Amino acid sequence: MFWTVYILKCADGSLYTGITNDLARRIGKHASGTGAKYTRGRGPFSLLYVEDHPAKGFALRREAVIKSLSRAEKFKLVVA
Repeated sequence: MFWTVYILKCADGSLYTGITNDLARRIGKHASGTGAKYTRGRGPFSLLYVEDHPAKGFALRREAVIKSLSRAEKFKLVVA
């Protein structure tokens, strides 16, 4: 099973970074308002970035690194 780190762009222009082992299901949860508390009421969303990892621990560490980046650095990651 792979774990995915992803970045969403919310309708208000903010960015949300998360992890999941089922990206389609998780995006559906965000869209329905039952995903992360931060994303409730901020849809619709655009999926900007996806990165797969072989284990949850790797994905959690990568998520922490991405969350520590500035907004500009996150957009550089998306474009790279």
